[in-house]
Amino acid sequence: MDSVKNLALNLLGFLERESVLLGLIVLSGLLSAALIAILMPLLQRYALARPNARSSHRIPTPQGGGIAVLTATIVPVSILAVILAPDIKVNWGSGIHFRFVWVVLIAAIGLAVVGAVDDIRPLSAMHRLLLQIVAVAVVVVASGTHILPAWIPEGIEFALLVLGGVWFVNLVNFMDGLDWITVAEMVPITGFLAGLGLITGTPIVFVAASLCGALLGFAPFNKPVARLFLGDVGSLPIGLLVGWMLLQLAGTGALAAALLLPLYYLMDATITLLRRLARREKVWEAHRSHFYQKATDNGFSVLQVAAYVFALNLVLAGLAAMTLVWPSGAVQIAALALGVVLVGLVLRRFSHPRVSVPLEVSR
Repeated sequence: MDSVKNLALNLLGFLERESVLLGLIVLSGLLSAALIAILMPLLQRYALARPNARSSHRIPTPQGGGIAVLTATIVPVSILAVILAPDIKVNWGSGIHFRFVWVVLIAAIGLAVVGAVDDIRPLSAMHRLLLQIVAVAVVVVASGTHILPAWIPEGIEFALLVLGGVWFVNLVNFMDGLDWITVAEMVPITGFLAGLGLITGTPIVFVAASLCGALLGFAPFNKPVARLFLGDVGSLPIGLLVGWMLLQLAGTGALAAALLLPLYYLMDATITLLRRLARREKVWEAHRSHFYQKATDNGFSVLQVAAYVFALNLVLAGLAAMTLVWPSGAVQIAALALGVVLVGLVLRRFSHPRVSVPLEVSR
């Protein structure tokens, strides 16, 4: 074991950062696709999502792809963590600390179990919420990250971080209601976070690279018209992992970047929630009020909606990069304001019927 470990460390020491991250993406992608191929017969038999009035699909479709995505994320990261071990330094310019990552991965597995149970036999809203609060609280404690001013009591900051984390986990779950939309949202985010590995050596870059690859491996099966859905077993832990990574990013002082990256999901889900609260609807029940759902009702194809979201997220990632390159307050505010405007324009576009240009008929 020691000889294998030493060999792996030597190899990692000589490999360029780009090669390590690219290798993680490729490995996770292949593992995700292979696991899906193995699991598909079981999911088709035992985990069919049947369409209803609030669904975006029309035929029974297997769900549970999140099992493969989460496994393909955790296994490569776990192997890497065991190889590197706590505090071992490689050619990344800093120590790589994996101690608290294990807690985050275990919490993600816990939420995946909650999601799997809910996919098969729906849990009550209260039970789901309590279990999510526990998982998020554990992650916040393990992270030990502070993003608010020092004069704010730690207890208040902890409560706000848990509240924000629970909301993020749920909004990822809420927004995962259309083929390819989670891929279009999360691949740019995780790709951006993995790219930070070119300049830093924190565990989030490895988790981001693995999750990015796992989602790419899932993408062909979720391409419209989807043959497989993530299910709650995937959307809940993905929300937790990405929320944790964004919290870590914000903890470095890059709060604007951490807000810009998921801004489309944040605005779509939050505005929808506030509107439903204003109408005194039961917000824990399924619905078709999200802007991306309205878009399909307004004549946009599923592929067009996913393309809008993907392109928007590439722009938001560019704005996030600007805030890291030029960290002045003016740039942070300007980038956030521009991001809000751009997302607002897309939401407005989704809210109105798609105008089709009639073809000219030759005489």
